[in-house]
Amino acid sequence: MSVDYKSTVFLPRADSFPMRARLPQREPETLRAWEDMDLFAKVREVSEGREKYILHDGPPYANGHLHMGHALNKILKDVINRGMQMLGYDAHYVPGWDCHGLPIEWKVEEGYRAQGRDKDKVPVTEFRRECREFADKWIGIQIEEFKRLGVLGNWEKPYTTMSYDAEAQIVRELGKFLVGGGLYRGARPVLWSVAEKTALADAEVEYHDHTSHTIWVRFPVVQAGAPALDGARILIWTTTPWTIPGNRAVAFSPNSTYVVIQVKAAGENDLVVPGERLAVAKDLLEQVAHDAKLTDYEVVAELSAAELEGTVCAHPLRGQGYEFDVPVLPGDFVTMEQGTGFVHVGPGHGTDDWLLARKHGLEIPENVDDDSVFRDNVPLFAGTRIYKPDGKEGDANARIIEVLKGAGALMQQGRQRHSYPHSWRSKAPLIHRVTPQWFISMDTNGLRDKALAAIDETDFYPPAGKARLRSMIETRPDWCVSRQRWWGVPLPLFVDRKTGEPLRDPAVIERIAQAFEQEGGDAWFDSDPKRFLGDDYDPADYEQVRDIVEVWFDSGSTHAFVLEARPELKWPASLYLEGSDQHRGWFHTSLLESAGTRGRAPFDGVLTHGFVLDAKGHKMSKSLGNVIAPQDVMSEKGADILRLWVVASDYSEDLRIGEEILRYQVDAYRRLRNTLRYLIGNLADFAGEERLPESEMPELERWVLHRMAELDSVVREGCRRYDYMTIYRELYHFCAVDLSAFYFDVRKDSLYCDRPDSTRRRACRTVLDKLFDCLTAWLAPITCFTAEEAWWARGGGPEESVHLRTFPEVPAGWRDAGLQAKWDKVRRVRRVVTGALELERAEKRIGSSLQAHPTVHIADSELAEAVADVDLAEICITSAVTVSGEPAPAGAFTLDDVPGVAVVPELAEGSKCQRCWQVLPDVGRDAAAPDTCGRCADAVKHLGVAVG
Repeated sequence: MSVDYKSTVFLPRADSFPMRARLPQREPETLRAWEDMDLFAKVREVSEGREKYILHDGPPYANGHLHMGHALNKILKDVINRGMQMLGYDAHYVPGWDCHGLPIEWKVEEGYRAQGRDKDKVPVTEFRRECREFADKWIGIQIEEFKRLGVLGNWEKPYTTMSYDAEAQIVRELGKFLVGGGLYRGARPVLWSVAEKTALADAEVEYHDHTSHTIWVRFPVVQAGAPALDGARILIWTTTPWTIPGNRAVAFSPNSTYVVIQVKAAGENDLVVPGERLAVAKDLLEQVAHDAKLTDYEVVAELSAAELEGTVCAHPLRGQGYEFDVPVLPGDFVTMEQGTGFVHVGPGHGTDDWLLARKHGLEIPENVDDDSVFRDNVPLFAGTRIYKPDGKEGDANARIIEVLKGAGALMQQGRQRHSYPHSWRSKAPLIHRVTPQWFISMDTNGLRDKALAAIDETDFYPPAGKARLRSMIETRPDWCVSRQRWWGVPLPLFVDRKTGEPLRDPAVIERIAQAFEQEGGDAWFDSDPKRFLGDDYDPADYEQVRDIVEVWFDSGSTHAFVLEARPELKWPASLYLEGSDQHRGWFHTSLLESAGTRGRAPFDGVLTHGFVLDAKGHKMSKSLGNVIAPQDVMSEKGADILRLWVVASDYSEDLRIGEEILRYQVDAYRRLRNTLRYLIGNLADFAGEERLPESEMPELERWVLHRMAELDSVVREGCRRYDYMTIYRELYHFCAVDLSAFYFDVRKDSLYCDRPDSTRRRACRTVLDKLFDCLTAWLAPITCFTAEEAWWARGGGPEESVHLRTFPEVPAGWRDAGLQAKWDKVRRVRRVVTGALELERAEKRIGSSLQAHPTVHIADSELAEAVADVDLAEICITSAVTVSGEPAPAGAFTLDDVPGVAVVPELAEGSKCQRCWQVLPDVGRDAAAPDTCGRCADAVKHLGVAVG
């Protein structure tokens, strides 16, 4: 009578957690289940009373589908929030959106242009309504795309900068600077977009290669600071010929040496006059001679910087409407990198120039209007244009070069391709032009010092972010907060027509804010000024400002109308997290706004991540055809693959993504999933009474518990330090190497074939249960969908979601460093044995390692001691092992990195057990279970399946 031994083997049952993940199909099902149970609300319920952890969302812009940078940002935020939640905090996440500003206004204008409509003929409030509708549409789309990434947040009640309460609070925040005297109107150079007719913030500017005119221009000396300069001409070089009409000074380096040369001959340059004397920097003389094609010249004098002081030049177009003197002044911004060592100073066209002119009381001309056209009062060039609205060059440069040449002032001209500021929206080149704008002073009320002190009190991840932000604050000019557009929070200012001073009345500001709370910013355009001014002021005495607030002030104020306004949150935030470009954007303006109004930063920590590049390290662009959209990855591979990619990368640097990189993450995911599947399959019908106390467990199980205790520390510390790359690396190694390739491999035989009441099997199943409990929690912040699927596959326990849990408490007593050291040595010996058996299989001398009975020669006493009380046959998955202290025979298998161990593979003696497949001498001795070994015969009889 035969026995069906297969039915007595405890094979894993994991139908509820299939090997094939099918993430693109399963993840949406999980999302629907989360929505049905209102997971976010349940998480809030279980978190009640906990310490708050608030990661404040830096608002993305509501104007298009999400790109991979959005995916990186929001996944990283979600991973951190879920990790802090499972650490035991209340991590309430409120997502938000930036809604005002140029990108949306530009999109609406594009629609007008396509319809042949004139924006200027559309009522302001109608245009603003279309902008609001545009933003609202994209917020709805982006919410669904963010949810698909697995991001858990308060999607029912996000914040937006265009909500009425937000616009009202922005007014109040700006009012604090106004009433405190920090807000003022001034004329100074700003980066101006001709295409968009507005000033731009630094964060709205990007740099692209651009070809500019270059000119070398002579400035005749009319008052010499040193005798050698009498009759000489100072030579300047510039890439912006159009700024020459605005010249009011020449700057030199106070730390350099200068020379006066006499020109004897010039090659092909017929603009050079033989015998003329030119002043240039000594370090740049050879370069100047090469550029100007001077074939013969003589240095007639060498001058220190001090000898240049007191020198005055004439404007190169003197006699044609430019009758003023041009002083020669020291300037720290003058470098010896290129040019002539002298810099022409146009105070209306550059911050350094403006500051130098202010310091010396020079005129600051306003030569250029909003369209980059020279005003009527500019001699020779009135009506000429620098750039056309489409970004192409106008006629101003050519005209100025022509006039300079005719006046004998031009010595050379050329072209140079260099990095030049462009609008990030229209991609058109920008100009520096002086315009009346509203500024927040960096120094009037000590804003700079307050911000720098706040930086010192903030934790930065990575730490280098602190120095970067500090250097920006140390050198930044006053904050320009006005824009000449329509879509945004109106600048809530009334200006006294007689004094030009803004009205600094808190009551007026509050009336404006209350009106905005009811009707939004449109109230500014729809209301009689009397509504805001009240009975104390006559509207006839005041000009109502029609500018809007720059959008970076909007987003810099989010802490006020989100963190402070919502009782479920807290101020300051625990963390601000954005891309590294936000050192000059959201981090920067949030710091300034909060430091100026509250005396500290609105955050305790700042984390920055890099940009997403393609697999070759190139920036993604449609023109290059290298864009990878997160929607495509999710529809093909799943969101958990993207989430793995995020945590597997060093997100403090730029991240690369491509098909091969994603395939690697798919493979890594498969290993993690198979680990969970092994646990689920081998824990079928596991009951509490089967548990075994740690004190009764074999060493191998206690070693696994030790590793779990180590990992628990890694996970907890990594969550606190936002170091998920280390968490992922350690978890992956644990699953792939410690568990799958070792512990699971070793214990598979016990799980399948031992009696269910055996100590070894009970210990293993107890450990597997603890592993499942920990791994599902440790992986939940990272692979949020898969951890949930695994949790549900075992019934989920008393909770309805793995995300309602906290990390399991791991007893400190599980740690055993001595055990770790011992099993490290055991595994080293095992590597030599398995290496020898792999060679035997390759040579087809054995088919399975269970056919082997290797002799292991161990000359290393420490290794011999480590394996002395270990069943090495079980550990090496052979039917028997002989450990010998005798010298190994020639030809024994060795590994170079495990000295002192040699293996001689031999065949095991006995017959093959038809139940466990081990080759053992005692197979067939028990008639009740023929063809089985003693261990299996006992198990079969215990199960009541034996013969007879």
